[in-house]
Order: sequence, then structure tokens, then C-alpha cells
Amino acid sequence: MHWRWRFRIPVALLAILLAVRLFPWRPLREMVPQSTSIWSADGELLRATLAADGQYRLWTRLKEMSPELIDAFRLKEDRWFYWHPGVNPFALLRAARKTWRGEGRQGGSTLTMQLARLLYRMNTRTPAGKLKQSAAALWLEARYSKRAILESYLNLAPFGGNIQGVGAASRIYFGKPPSQIHLAEAITLAVIPQRPATRAGRGVRQDKFLSSRAQLVDAWGRSSSPTESDRRQLGLAVAARPDFGMPMSAPHFTGAVLQANPTRTGRIETTLDARLQRLVERQIARYLDQFGERGIHNVATLLVDCRDMSVKSWVGSADYRNEAIHGQVNGVLAKRSPGSTLKPFIYALALDQGALHPRTILRDAPTSFGPFTPENFDGNFVGPIPAQDALIRSRNVPAVWVASQLRQPDLYQFLQSAGIARMKSESYYGLALALGGGEVTMEELAGLYAMLANGGVLRPIRTRLAEPRSDGARLLSPEASFIAIDMLSHNPRPGEDASLAPRGRWPVAWKTGTSWGFRDAWSAGVVGPYVLVVWIGDFDDQGNPSFVGADAAAPLFFRIADALNLEKASERIEPQPPPAGVSRVAVCADSGDLPNKYCPQTVDTWYIPGKSPIRVSQLHRAVTIDIATGRPACPPYDPNATRQEVFEFWPSDMMKLFREAGMPRRKAPAIPDCAVDATSGLPKIATPLKGVTYTLRHKAGAQTIPLEASTEADVDSVFWFDGATLIAKSPVAQGAIAWAPPADGIHLIRVIDDHGRTAERDVSVRFAD
Repeated sequence: MHWRWRFRIPVALLAILLAVRLFPWRPLREMVPQSTSIWSADGELLRATLAADGQYRLWTRLKEMSPELIDAFRLKEDRWFYWHPGVNPFALLRAARKTWRGEGRQGGSTLTMQLARLLYRMNTRTPAGKLKQSAAALWLEARYSKRAILESYLNLAPFGGNIQGVGAASRIYFGKPPSQIHLAEAITLAVIPQRPATRAGRGVRQDKFLSSRAQLVDAWGRSSSPTESDRRQLGLAVAARPDFGMPMSAPHFTGAVLQANPTRTGRIETTLDARLQRLVERQIARYLDQFGERGIHNVATLLVDCRDMSVKSWVGSADYRNEAIHGQVNGVLAKRSPGSTLKPFIYALALDQGALHPRTILRDAPTSFGPFTPENFDGNFVGPIPAQDALIRSRNVPAVWVASQLRQPDLYQFLQSAGIARMKSESYYGLALALGGGEVTMEELAGLYAMLANGGVLRPIRTRLAEPRSDGARLLSPEASFIAIDMLSHNPRPGEDASLAPRGRWPVAWKTGTSWGFRDAWSAGVVGPYVLVVWIGDFDDQGNPSFVGADAAAPLFFRIADALNLEKASERIEPQPPPAGVSRVAVCADSGDLPNKYCPQTVDTWYIPGKSPIRVSQLHRAVTIDIATGRPACPPYDPNATRQEVFEFWPSDMMKLFREAGMPRRKAPAIPDCAVDATSGLPKIATPLKGVTYTLRHKAGAQTIPLEASTEADVDSVFWFDGATLIAKSPVAQGAIAWAPPADGIHLIRVIDDHGRTAERDVSVRFAD
């Protein structure tokens, strides 16, 4: 063996052993602290913080850098990178010779040696330091791949000030990610790391910067075969100036993510959609430009995808940097009075507890609930009103009455179960909670509306892609949730007639709210697969008559909803079918009950069998009138001397309300005792038979029991009930209908004719194998 090799081998072994002791193996990425970078779901950097050592350092993989950027650095720093073992002795000798001859300091470090200096913070100006650097470079080459070393160098190269790595430099100097850096920009970035303090566009020693860049342009032309496009780019004098800075998009959202993850560093991938965020911000800016003269200067919005509960847009204020509106306050997380936006959950609970169905008639009349006497927003009362209309017209008195009927849970217990934070005692709010007497955050309110859209299951809102999807907790039945959404979907857009079809492809189920003193204007609802919540107000709690939900928040709500429809034009959403536990039934429009023979108009409504209150209407009744006197006649009736008239039998307080509302009703006459016979004309149940136990077999399929009754000649149809559950409406001419008992035991079978006359019978059912 030649003596030179006998000398080199021990030296190399000694260097490697020294490196093993000084530089233990770890993943290169873990050897330096990283900036916390927050990314949108569509791959856009939203925000980056300083690393623990005060540097902006965004780790970027090689495949996320443009090839021109990688090649420019290799050409500038180490064109023999793929052929040396970490140290290039020829480059070291050449640098030493030029330095000794006084031709200026000349670097001879390989790219791997520079990485070693950056990783281990070495002083390489002394021979001992250079030896240590060389040993570290050999160690790095022995333990890591060339790609890992190249990637690490490009992520640690200094670019002036507290900027390290191409991930931060490309954004700060050119406002774009490394993947979008073109050739001219790559050449500019590649010459900065040798003298970052004087070449980072700070206005000093620019002659040296331009000279070094020109040399690299020449070297590129000699080392490759540039295309015509390359030549044009190489001719561009692209300077690097820190005019862009690090991005600060969705600042309230990213601030909330950082606050929720204080110990996380590196890359945080969020659920936010950067395109939808910009869409919402544009709509807000246009709206404020139009209505700022009304004193509307601040807005907060939240957009959540109900399908996976991911936040898609989060605007905490109209302008994060505007101190006049306290722009840095995060309106999405601020506790505010929700106004009437909680009313849908009052009605949903009532649906679940069997207190009403959408066409149940409620009373909108002056009412005292102990010391609490609510009033409507407009100061008026409309008298009898269907529950659905009371909800979408936001009538306060009916809502408070419905809230007073809730049991286990009531509204307060429901909100506690939903995780509404920092609630005071139930006695503190009383029934005023139904009208916005408490406080919720926009995030909590969005979760409640998403719960309705998800069939009554409350799931936590997700901000990070890594957060698992929760199964959630059921707070309402699928049936009550479906009907509540359907009721809200009949709420007309502001300024439109209710008969007009809604715009867009997606149905919108929405509600407004206005807090006491005009401090908060809300609009919240379900837009296709999304929940959107809009708030307008001031963070200093100053009231403004313009802060009315229907007038201020609703128009912006629909601007965003319409823009969302256009943005997602290719997204097809199948309509959700009704749950199996809901049915449609025709009810009398005036009473909300099953129509009797004399009801002049019926409407269809949803109801929950076994829960919803269903009975035959007694509002419209036929009265036999004596033609001569015009008063009710007594039987027997002479067809030639009497006639029948149908009257509405409203209670006296409702009649008074109709008069006060300018809609007087004809008063029904008093019925004489001689005309009342409580037992005449009752239907008679023919089957099921009395005292018989019906035995049905499971294995024989769906077995049924016939239901049939005999009625008076003036009866057209009858209603059959199993307890409170409607079985069917049956025309008398049809005869018997088939009933499939849902379970064994004693069933109370009732039949009610269209005059309201009733008969009932206990039926015993037993299932056998």
C-alpha cells in the first residue's frame, strides 16, 4: 500500500471517531428549533411565528422547492456536491492558496461543511475549527443521504436578519413559496447566504451583490444549455427586498389555534379554506363600504362545514389592525347576548317533548309569567299564530310560553348539556333566557346550529386536520331536529315575499337575533352543508338602532350564502330524506288540529307519531239555525224551517285579540241545552273485539288487526289512534283498515269521527314465537 494511503486512512478514521463523540445522530430537522407555521387545508401558509432562537425558519421539503432554486444553490455553493464525501480537498487547497497570495478571502467549504457549521454553531476561522468542521461534514455524509443534507442546508442557510432557509426567504423577499420561485429569483436568493448582512436588500454594498449575482448568471450560462425563456429570465435584474414579510392571514383564527396549542412547533395544518376565507372577507369589506354611514363598522363571522365540523372561515373582526374598533378582539370567541337566535332550540325541545308541532296554534297576547311580562319587538300582538310562524317571525310571547312548558330538559339544562361555558345560575336568568338573557360565543352558537343540521348530535368544532372526528352526544331526536330545520327553512329572505323561491341551489334555514339595547345583531343558520353565523356590533358595547338582526346581519348573511353557492357551484349536495320517525298529516289551518267535517282549509305539516299533540279540531262546528228567529234551534229539526251554519268557536280572549288587531271574527251563538246531547251519534267500534286477546306470530311476517267502526250518516271519515299516536285517517266508505301493533301489551285504541265524537277500547296484544 502506498504510504499516502497508509496516512490518509488513520486520519479519516480518527475524524470519524471524533465526530461520533461530538455529534451524535439525530434527525436533521430535529436539531434546530422550528417556527410554528399554520397552514390552511388547501396548502396556503397563514401565519408563522419566530422559532425559539428568534429566527424565522420554515422547514420545506426538497419536493416543495422549484428545481431552479435547488440548482442555483448547488451551482453557487458546491457544484461538486454529489461527488465528494463531505470535504473537497481541492477546493480547500485552492482557497488556501488564494488567501495566502493576498487575493482576498476565498471560501473552500462544501455545502455539507456549511451545514455542519450552521448545525453545530462552529467557529471555523481557526485551523482547529476548520478541522472540527471537516470531521463533522464527514460524519454527516456517513450518516445522512445527500438529499437530506441538501434539504437541511437550504432550510438553514442565512438570508439576513432573523431569516433562515428558503421557506422563509422566498416569502419575505418575493411573497411566494419556494415552489413558485423562477430562475431569476433563484439566482438572487442563491447569492445572499455568503454575505447575508450586506446582500439582503438592506441598501448597503449593493455593488458587491450585483457583481456576485452577475458571476452566478455567467456560471449558469456556461454550466447548462439555457432555453430562450431562461435567457430572458437571466437578463432580469431581480433584487431581493423584504417588502412582503411573513403572511398574516386569518389572524383571529391563527391566534386561536396558537392559543389552543401553546407547546406545538413546526407545521400545524388547519381546516381553514383560504379561498373561502378571502371570499367572506371580500363580502364583509363591500358590505361595510356600503353601510358604514349607518354606524356599522365591525363584523365577525364563522363558517363551519357540518359534515366534519371543520372551520372553513373565521373572521374575528372587520379589521385586525384597526384600534378604533378594537380589531384584535376575537369576536368569534367573545361572549355576547344571542338575542332570538336561541329560539329554534326552544321549539326543537318542545317538538321532542310533545308540546307542539309546526302548526300548533299559539297565543301571541299580553301575558305575565310571574314577574316577567315579555313584549314583542314591534310592541304589537297578533293573536293566534302557528308555531312555525311564531318562530320565523320571532314573536317573543309565544317563545316564552313554549319555554315555560319545557321539562327535562328545559332550555337552561339543554344549554348546559351543550357545553355553553360560564353560565350563571338558572334562577339568575329565569324565562328571559329564551329571549337572549344569557351569553354565548359565536363558536358555541355555530355548534348548536350544526347540531340541528346533524340530526340532533352535538359534535365539537375542529380547527386542525389532525383533530379526530368525534361521535358527539345526542341532545335532540333526529325527528325534532329535522322539523326544526324545516321550520327555519320557511323563513323568507329579508325584503322578499315568502312565496318567492329561495336563491341558490342549497336550502337556507336561518334565524336572526337582536340583543337588548341594540348592542348585537345576529343572523345564524344552515346553508346547504355549512353553518354560517354573522354578528354585527361594537366591542365597546355601545348600542346602535342600526344593530337589528333582520336589517343589519341578515343581508350580509345572504350575501355570503349567495357567494358560497357560486364558489361551490360544482359541489353537489343530496337533500337529506326525512327521518323514519316523522310523518306528514293534514291539519285544519285555523286550529292546527286534525280537520273535522267543517274545517274550510287544511294544510300539511310534519308531526312525530307518539309525541306530537294530535286531536280532532273542534274550532269549526255546524249549528242548526231557526230561519224565522235566526237563533239556534232545538231538535227535532224541520228541514223546511231550519238551516245549518258553520261557526268558529274561539275563546273570548282570542276574540278580543282579533278585534284589537283589526281582524274581528263573527261571534258564535250560544248553543241551547236542548241542542246538546253528549251521547248521541258516537261511533261504535266493531273491531277489535272487546275482551279478546289478539295473539300474533313474529315468524308469520307483519300480522295485522282490522280496525272498523260504525258511524252516523253525516260522518265522512274517522281518525284511528293508538294512545296518542295517529294510526290513520280512514274514509268511512273504505271499511276496515289494517293495524300492525308495534308491541305487545294493552293498547288504548280510539276512533274519532270528523265531528269530534269519540269512542275507545282497550285491546290486548300478545306476540308468540
